[in-house]
Amino acid sequence: QVQLVESGGGLVQAGGSLRLSCAASVRTFSRYSMAWFRQAPGKEREFVAAINWSINSRTYYGDSVKGRFTISRDNTKNTVYLQMNSLKPEDTAVYYCAAEQFGTDALRVFEYHYWGQGTQVTVSS
Repeated sequence: QVQLVESGGGLVQAGGSLRLSCAASVRTFSRYSMAWFRQAPGKEREFVAAINWSINSRTYYGDSVKGRFTISRDNTKNTVYLQMNSLKPEDTAVYYCAAEQFGTDALRVFEYHYWGQGTQVTVSS
């Protein structure tokens, strides 16, 4: 069983930055592809960013965050990060961390088995 714990959310003004962290309780973290999704009230869960497991650590981004958000991982700390810059009010949502063992190029909700509880990000205008 994989447990994921997100942190780093909060309230920030438009144009500001936040860094989210997701710590995974698993011994073989390098084998897991990791992703961030977000869900705003009344909307479906949306893909934000993903990073492959150690086969190539390739990264992917949703169109709405390209050039502003960066996903990275530290396999020595079992942690994945989401650096969010130039935040906009429309980035306001609950951000979820997700994990899938050997989940190469996984960009969709159903491709991930493990989910964190989420962390709230609110961007004020």
